[in-house]
Amino acid sequence: MDSTLDPKLQELLVKLQQKYAVMGQDMSSYLDGLLHSDYLTYWDYIHLDTLLSLQNPKTQFPDERVFIAYHQVTELFLNLVLWEMEQMAAKENDAAFFLARLERINRYFVILADSFSVMTDGMERDQFLKFRMSLLPASGFQSAQYRLIEICSTDMINLVDVQFRDDQAMAGNLELQLQHLYWRSGATELASGKKTLTLQQFEQKYMKKFLEAGMQYQSKNLRRLYHTWFEKDEKIIQGLREFDQLANVYWPLAHMRSAARYLHRDPEDIKATGGTNWQKYLPPRFQKVIFFPELWSEQEKVEWGRAGVERALSGGGSR
Repeated sequence: MDSTLDPKLQELLVKLQQKYAVMGQDMSSYLDGLLHSDYLTYWDYIHLDTLLSLQNPKTQFPDERVFIAYHQVTELFLNLVLWEMEQMAAKENDAAFFLARLERINRYFVILADSFSVMTDGMERDQFLKFRMSLLPASGFQSAQYRLIEICSTDMINLVDVQFRDDQAMAGNLELQLQHLYWRSGATELASGKKTLTLQQFEQKYMKKFLEAGMQYQSKNLRRLYHTWFEKDEKIIQGLREFDQLANVYWPLAHMRSAARYLHRDPEDIKATGGTNWQKYLPPRFQKVIFFPELWSEQEKVEWGRAGVERALSGGGSR
């Protein structure tokens, strides 16, 4: 090495040589490539041109672009939640790491719940009621990432329709539990109770993936990690309670406000896209989906969702 080089630079070069030696590669070839490569730009790094090409409205109504972009942003945040959960499952018993990632997840859900005003107040009702008809049978109900978040959060029995949760046949039977998940009743035809095409398409594409995720996270979902490693950590307990409310109260209520804004009409409600039964599917008090039931009192579970409704009526946000 040239002794005139900065010592820190010499140290970096030695480390680079070691790195590429392990790979059986010549470091100088990589440095030569670096010399001739272009500078990285912001727009190339985030693939801005590609990102902005992904909004493709099906109609000429201007507000459809708002509708598309908002759902795309939502899916990006849901993907971040899943990414944090994957890391938490891999790290397992590191309390500081678990808490930091849990706080990130809660931050994402605060943004998601609060940002729903983009949908609730950010489109003209007449436009929405017209362009939505060109989207059939697609529906936000078909967001698989949110279903995966639920599976990664808790034991699948806690996601079963409330009327079947105490059925002894359900215990430990993931395939049977999967057949009775609460959200499936939300995609049935209002009159006949039959599966909508929306649900049929969704199940055909994702049910195998949901079963695989259930098996993969059966022993390392957030609830299991809590019980295995963190039962006495008060900060983690508070973080899990906050996550439970954000995901299972404030988030569904934000959806409900949007649905009521656009789909409520006297004397009867307008069906959601895909014919999903949003009146039955969205209210937290009906579904009582609770990821961490042991962290809530019996009274809190009985009144599940009430605090969120009161906060919404008072004009408060998700916290």
